[in-house]
Amino acid sequence: MVITGAGRGFGRALALHAGRLGAEVLVSARSLNAAQKVADEIAADSGASADAFACDLADPATVRAFAEGVTAHTDRVDILVNNGARYLEGPDLLDADDNAITDTIASGATGTLLTVKHFLPLLRASAHADVVNLVSAAAGPRDHRSQAHPAFYAAKAAQAGFADILSHRLRPEGIRVISLYPPDFTDGDPRHPAWDRAPRTAGDPLTAQSVLDCVLFALGQPRDCFIRSFHFEQL
Repeated sequence: MVITGAGRGFGRALALHAGRLGAEVLVSARSLNAAQKVADEIAADSGASADAFACDLADPATVRAFAEGVTAHTDRVDILVNNGARYLEGPDLLDADDNAITDTIASGATGTLLTVKHFLPLLRASAHADVVNLVSAAAGPRDHRSQAHPAFYAAKAAQAGFADILSHRLRPEGIRVISLYPPDFTDGDPRHPAWDRAPRTAGDPLTAQSVLDCVLFALGQPRDCFIRSFHFEQL
C-alpha cells in the first residue's frame, strides 16, 4: 500500500492500520523526516515493513522520483491512496497569495493526476489493484459549508472529475477507483487509547475512525464489487 500525505492526520492513521493488517506500507510526506517518523512508528506498532519517501505533490519532479523510488522496492502496488493535498483556509479570494493558491491547486489536482500516472505501471502489475482518493465534500455541487479558500474548492473539484473518468476508464482492466467525499472530520491517533473511545453517535461529528472504516470496507469487497464513491450526510 502506497499512501501520500502520510506524515500526519488521516494518512498516518491509515498507514498504521495498514501495517496492523499485514500490508507492506510505503509512505510519503513533503518532508522525508516526517515520512520516516511514521515508517518507524509502523515498524514499532505492528512490525510491518515500512519505507519512507519525500514527495511534494506540487512538484512534478518529486512525484516522479517517489514513483521511481517505490519501483526500486517492489514490482507492484496493490493499493494507492491519494491522501495528500494542501488545505487552504479563507473564504475570500484575497485571503491567500498567488503562491499559496498555485500550490494548493497543484498539490490537490495536478499532484493526484501525476501520482496515478507514474504509479500506473505498478498498479497494472498487480492482480487486484485499487486507487483510493480522499477528496472532500467541498467537491460536491453547491457545498458551501467549509470556510476553505476557493482554491481548495477548485482543487477538490478537479480531483473529483479526474477520479470519475479514471474509474470509468480503468474498470475494464479490473482496477477499482474508490473516492471518498467527507466533510471536515475529527483527527485521531490510533496509538492513543482515546482512539477506541471516540464518540461516534448520530449527533457527533464524523471521525477519522469512520472514514478509515469506509476505506477498509471498500477495499475488502470481492473484485466484482466496484464501489465508486462514499458521500457523507452532514449535520
